[in-house]
This record gives sequence, structure tokens and C-alpha cells, in this order.
Amino acid sequence: MTAVAASSRRLATAQRYLSVPVLATGLLFFVLYWKPFTTLLNDWWVNPDAQHGLLLAPIALYLAWRSGIATNARPQRGLGIAVLVAAVVLRYLSGLAAELFTMRFSMLLGAAALVVYAYGFRQLLRWWLPALLLLLSVPLPTVVLNSLAFPLQLQASKMGAALLASRHVPVLLAGNVIHLPGQALFVTEACSGLRSLTALIALGLLIGGIFLTSPWTRTLVLLAAIPVAMFLNGIRIFLTGFLVYFVDPKLGEGFMHYSEGWVIFVVAFAILGAFSWLLARIEQTRRRHRAAEGA
Repeated sequence: MTAVAASSRRLATAQRYLSVPVLATGLLFFVLYWKPFTTLLNDWWVNPDAQHGLLLAPIALYLAWRSGIATNARPQRGLGIAVLVAAVVLRYLSGLAAELFTMRFSMLLGAAALVVYAYGFRQLLRWWLPALLLLLSVPLPTVVLNSLAFPLQLQASKMGAALLASRHVPVLLAGNVIHLPGQALFVTEACSGLRSLTALIALGLLIGGIFLTSPWTRTLVLLAAIPVAMFLNGIRIFLTGFLVYFVDPKLGEGFMHYSEGWVIFVVAFAILGAFSWLLARIEQTRRRHRAAEGA
């Protein structure tokens, strides 16, 4: 009887997901958000500043599937329709302005509205980690990226030049250009550290959401990603200048230059992982103390 009941439940669930209203909703959603979805996929594939989405989006969908539907999930039709109307209006306005970020955000808002309509706001809270990962997978507008990249370029240049000077390397800093004897290092937008910062923030969010339980420890991991990324990017520029000056100018470009970036990122990930492990141990200690006090 148990097997029969389980089979009946699976059949009922399948029929629910394949019902005419669900299929019609999916088709309308597909038509409405075809442009932002396809342009987002294209950016993930060809834009180096957005390629983290190729990893984040599948992870987010997997985490949502693994988390499943909450047992206390209840549909909230009115709230879901209200959010959906807001998403459609935002999609229309962003289409008129040809603004891709807002258009893509309206797509995520529309998906959230359907979740609220079918399962309620509690289910959306249950999927907070996948939702934030999906939001991070949407590339920021170019204007915002440029406004963030240039200060990071200047900061990384200052840090790299200061470290080179501390090792008695003759250096002259002019904006984002580090002048060495017979050589000049240009700290370009690609070397600003913005990509590694975005990736580390996503990793910090993922690590905190999976391995930590307290909101404040998760916030600490997320905030720690910022100084770690900036400091290690400065170290990368220092190493590049050091090798260019003392070893070979060719080491400042090509495969060696990109290899340094990967090594630095692995080190940053290890630092973030070690910090998360320390916070997890602190959480365990606090739980044991509370259990002992309760006993």
C-alpha cells in the first residue's frame, strides 16, 4: 500500500506540473523574457566579466532543487500577482530604455513572483541562497563596472608600487602606470581585481550559506572577501613588477602573467576557506556552551 500511495503522489505531482495553467504560464514567461534570457546566456559565454554566471546559475538551480519545497509552504496568490505585475511593468519600462540589467532583474523578479504565487513567501526565504547566487550571476551595467574598476586600478597600483619600493626597486607611480627603469607596467581594467572580487564574493556567499548557520558569521565571510581580493591583487602586481625588474621583462605578460592571477586566486580562496573554517569552529563552540548552560 505504501508503494502504491507513493506512486499515486508522484503521479499527482507530475499532473500538477504538466497542467494547462502551468504550461501556459511557462510559455508566457518564456516569450516575455526571451530577450533578457538569451542576451544573458551570450554574456555568460563571451564576456569575461560575466562568465562566473556559467558556474553560479547551475549551482543555484541545484541548491534550490536539493532544498526542495518547505513543508509549511502555502500559496500567496495576491502577493504573487502583485509582484508579477511589478515585474512585467519593469520589463516593459526597461525594454523601452534598452537597459539590460533592469530587464534581467525583472526576469528574476518575475520568477520570484511565480514562486510566491505557487508556494508563498516562506518558500522564497527558504531559497535565499540560490536567489542571491542568481542575482550575482547577472552582470552589472558597464557604467557601474567602469566606476568600480578605475578606483580598484588606482588602489592596486598604489599597493603594488609601495611593495616594490619596500624591496628597494626604483619605482615611479603615475595613476595606474608603474614606471620601472626601462619598463612600464600598465595596471589595466582587467588587472583591477574586479573579476576576482566578484568571484570571491560569490564564493563567500556560497561557503557561508552551506557551512555556516549564523547570519553574522555569514556576513563576516562575505565582507572578508573584499579586503582579501584587494590585498592579494596588490601582491600580484608587486610580483609582476618584481619579476619584470629582477628576472625578465617578458614575465609581465602572456602565460606567466595569467598564471600569477590563477595562483593568487587559489591563495585567496584558501584564505577565505580557512577563515570560514575558523568561524564554523566558533559557532560549534558557542552551541556547545549554550547546550551546557541549558543542561
